Amino acid sequence: MTQRVNFAQQSPELFKKFLAFTNAISVSSIEEKIIDLVSIRASQINECGFCLDMHVKQAKIHGESEVRLSHIASWRESTLFTPRERAALTWTEILTKLPNQGVPEDVYDSVRSQFSEKEISDLSFLVVSVNGWDRINIGFKTETGRQMRH
Repeated sequence: MTQRVNFAQQSPELFKKFLAFTNAISVSSIEEKIIDLVSIRASQINECGFCLDMHVKQAKIHGESEVRLSHIASWRESTLFTPRERAALTWTEILTKLPNQGVPEDVYDSVRSQFSEKEISDLSFLVVSVNGWDRINIGFKTETGRQMRH
């Protein structure tokens, strides 16, 4: 197998700026519990083992329960998530999968019923960040369990 490029070493300034962007989200209007749920769900959808491993570990450190973690992939059928968390997961899925017709009004309206305009904006930047990290880590086959914070 061909050794992949170490993107952090090859593009250190871009890596630092993207990391700073991601770190800014942790002090945004979105609460930590939702940041964790969104990060896990996007990485599940994208099948990024490295990021999924890291986000699950972070969620556990932040006090997330094992049972809720095991229900994230099937959150629609679970009774363990609040309406606000469900709206965040809905928004995460639609922005991660990006259907050809765009974001339907009913999806936007359901998210808008739970989040302020600022929160929807911050939540959207969170989804963009997670998807960006997923894509770069998948592309360069970052090894699961490796120490790299994002």
